[in-house]
Amino acid sequence: MPSPAYPSKWFLALTKPNCEQIACRNLERQGFATFRPLERHTSVRAGRFLTRVRSFFPGYIFLAVPDAGERWSLVNSTFGVSRLIAFAGKPAQVQQRVIDDLRARCDESDTITVHDDLACGSEIEIGQGSFSGFTGRVERLAPDQRALVLIDFLGKDTRVELGREALICRTGA
Repeated sequence: MPSPAYPSKWFLALTKPNCEQIACRNLERQGFATFRPLERHTSVRAGRFLTRVRSFFPGYIFLAVPDAGERWSLVNSTFGVSRLIAFAGKPAQVQQRVIDDLRARCDESDTITVHDDLACGSEIEIGQGSFSGFTGRVERLAPDQRALVLIDFLGKDTRVELGREALICRTGA
């Protein structure tokens, strides 16, 4: 894997189903640098919470092409790769800023880390959904990216379970 200052152009490749890791390995063997952001996903299986790591962009990987040459035929014929994303027959370049922003959010194993200030007791505003514009306080955080929030609804504290993506933290706990 290259350092963030790797002198190259970044492109996006569509992989065959569930072949992101295979495609990365085969492209790296051919001298390409790859970047596959990951995420931790928690689900409930048989009544237990199961956390596993999966691709943040399922079915896609980023690859860096050294400035020395553009070897598109190698990419498209690599085992695990379906095709390079292209527009009007020309591979679409991903802006360096996008790669840098993604890398800044990743840890050393390319897993995206969420640095939010959301904690029990945090004052929040609901930014989307039916309760958009309401304010409240986080009562409990669940591992499945949900939060139990107390909002003032018609003069009464009401518990509402919402996805964390709908919440905007107003102050720390």
